[in-house]
Amino acid sequence: MTTTTRTGPVAKPWIQAIHAYVPGKSKAADGRELIKLSANENPLGTGAAAREALAQPRRTELYPDPGATALREAIGACHGIDADRIVCGTGSDELLNLVAQGYAGPGDEVLFARYSFAVYDIAARRCGATPVEAEDCDYAADVDALIASLTDRTRVVFLANPNNPTGSYMPRAELERLHAALPRDVVLVDDQAYAEYLDDDDGGMALAAVHDNVLVTRTFSKIHGLAGERIGWATGAPGLIDTLNRIRGPFNVTATGQAAAIAAIGDRDFVQNSREHNARELARFAARIEALGNYGLRPLTSKANFLLILFDGALTAEAAQEGLAKIGYATRWLPGQGLPQGLRITIGEQEQMEEIADELARLAQSAG
Repeated sequence: MTTTTRTGPVAKPWIQAIHAYVPGKSKAADGRELIKLSANENPLGTGAAAREALAQPRRTELYPDPGATALREAIGACHGIDADRIVCGTGSDELLNLVAQGYAGPGDEVLFARYSFAVYDIAARRCGATPVEAEDCDYAADVDALIASLTDRTRVVFLANPNNPTGSYMPRAELERLHAALPRDVVLVDDQAYAEYLDDDDGGMALAAVHDNVLVTRTFSKIHGLAGERIGWATGAPGLIDTLNRIRGPFNVTATGQAAAIAAIGDRDFVQNSREHNARELARFAARIEALGNYGLRPLTSKANFLLILFDGALTAEAAQEGLAKIGYATRWLPGQGLPQGLRITIGEQEQMEEIADELARLAQSAG
């Protein structure tokens, strides 16, 4: 019997415990390109102003502005925030990881609700902290369960609002109740990647403006259609922003990305058109799925740009994903997030959503 001895470097045990993030697929198992409705990208693409900014020639031999000064000023002007209370990142994912790194470590806990964004578990483990999942309430974050899960080791609480992958939303009063229960040395992160799809009820921004332990994160990847440029930002008290600035990458947002984001944030018409398109098509698609309730299909209420469908009948989520791939669509099956019965589908164009609804109805009827 031969014994193999590992002689190379060995990662820290908390790093070895990480299950790497799995992005949404864009190809079928046989290699066919699919219409990608698996990553919550904007089906309307990128706005004309941002596209024009991306097309401008730049001196790529030069480093970008390390502080993203003009971008922070544009964000501040749009949202009424002091630019000094804003930090930009390589997507909001970088900032989520940095806040865990800045405030938690071995022996500490990072708390979030069950069925939350997969990056939270990774962010906790990456810095050696222990991820803690609070029980959900019908697939949504529950304030009482989060409060009950607090310990003297809790250092960061993550809340995706609206939540990915469920689409649930915690209203302002509940968010304020959660914050009121937290010790002052615990950071509450209100992750607002899908906030632009909401009506104006921004409790997170209001809390971040007056409390030292609230950080709001946002992204240009979703409604602004700049997922390929990886641009995110966060706002909070000066102490929080200082911490993130100390440990972020020194040139973490490209010059092209900064220019495109400045153009995008000023393109209010594109944002409004994207919001209206999503609201209209999400409502139509959800109604079509509701009509399949007798076959065990249940759409969760969504405040984002996707719909999570639960499959509790003869048709399984995995079979539905495979069936939709056969007609050309990539969707997101979620066994890795504890939802083997769930299929998340990005809201695409009207004709696409009608075709998907028709195929799900056919598959459900065929399955019995």
